[in-house]
Amino acid sequence: MMPSSNNRTGGTSIIFSSFIVALILSILPLPFWLEVMRPEFVPMLLIYWCLALPHRVGVGVAWILGLFVDVTEGVLLGQNALIMSVIAILVLKLHQRIRLYPLWQQALSVFMIIAFSQMISLWIQGIVGQAPRTWMYWISPLTSMLFWPWFYLIMRNLRRHFGVS
Repeated sequence: MMPSSNNRTGGTSIIFSSFIVALILSILPLPFWLEVMRPEFVPMLLIYWCLALPHRVGVGVAWILGLFVDVTEGVLLGQNALIMSVIAILVLKLHQRIRLYPLWQQALSVFMIIAFSQMISLWIQGIVGQAPRTWMYWISPLTSMLFWPWFYLIMRNLRRHFGVS
């Protein structure tokens, strides 16, 4: 049975709204000690939607999302677009495997993907001559990994509640 057009339209608004909330959470001002521990909400959400709905959220959505992140963070235009696209390609390539993993192994996959995206970001910053960051830069992939099981369960319940497919 094919989903109705209302369900697809409603699903699109839920996906779009979730990305807006993730963008807001990523720029919300926090004290420094908490700022470095902030999970990477936008990449985590992109990973979730690419796992849950690979036929609806892909590289194009990731590229546009990355441009929005570039604008909100005030970084080199295209930096996060490239990073989000790489994340989407990795997750779309591996989504059938990752979906079968228990949550703790999914969390390890999320850690690896986000750490890899952080390395791409450092590489781009090095190319444009920005100073390297401190070791605390690597805390956010760790907190993203620790937060992933709850994040996944919350998003799955939200997706099921609104019937997004």
